[in-house]
Amino acid sequence: MSLEARPKAKMKHKDMVPAFGGGPYLARLSTRSALASDLKILLASVSEKLQEEECRRLILEENCLAKTSESSRRRAWEDLSARYLLRPSHPLFQSFLAEWSNHMVEPEKSLTLYCLWALNDRLVADLGSKYLFPRLRQAPSPLGADDVVACLFAEREGHPELTKWSQETTATVSRKYLASIRDFGLAKGVYSKVSVRPALYAAPARLLVRALRLANTKDLQIVHSPWFRLIGLDSHEVIDALSELSRQGKLGFRMQADVVELDLEVGQP
Repeated sequence: MSLEARPKAKMKHKDMVPAFGGGPYLARLSTRSALASDLKILLASVSEKLQEEECRRLILEENCLAKTSESSRRRAWEDLSARYLLRPSHPLFQSFLAEWSNHMVEPEKSLTLYCLWALNDRLVADLGSKYLFPRLRQAPSPLGADDVVACLFAEREGHPELTKWSQETTATVSRKYLASIRDFGLAKGVYSKVSVRPALYAAPARLLVRALRLANTKDLQIVHSPWFRLIGLDSHEVIDALSELSRQGKLGFRMQADVVELDLEVGQP
């Protein structure tokens, strides 16, 4: 899948990656989960050179998701585009397309999609780095909706919008968050869930690098970034992880003192 040309009008750095900005928490999960299965079906249907309106056309006109009514197709488009952008002109989605391949093994594919979801949603990103990360490190570790609710409660001072959520909304978001991370392979179980620590894969790690660069983060800061917690890596492990991916030929990485050489073109088809 090739990248489309960048848009002529430049976006501000803070707008390119919503997870890194100062926006409010959104309760998208109060109505539907991350819709990981629908997203995979959609991406398996797109052409090699994804066009700007292609995802919309596939869902609304060709009904690639096999919805039973026009209203359900419209809702699927609205929900998926809100969660994953689905616009090749958007810099973050461009970064995702640069890494996405239907030929990836399923765990790598799922983790890459999870990173796109998290990078486009500050609530998901914060839960991933604060709530889920320590449980990934201790996997298999019990995961419970009550614990997610407690994590959200602790964030109310920094996110006063949470005080406007009803108890039902907060509980629903927590349950659907856990169901969603299971769909991305980071948890297992139906009623009682436990965490699953992901293996090191190139595509999600490279997507995080691309996203951090979109946010104008220098490479020296990238190799110490806490955002790699989304894929189970603490900041002090990023250098070793990038070194291993470099050894595998999945990217180029060298570091000497404070000089970092990080090349994402290495290993690209």
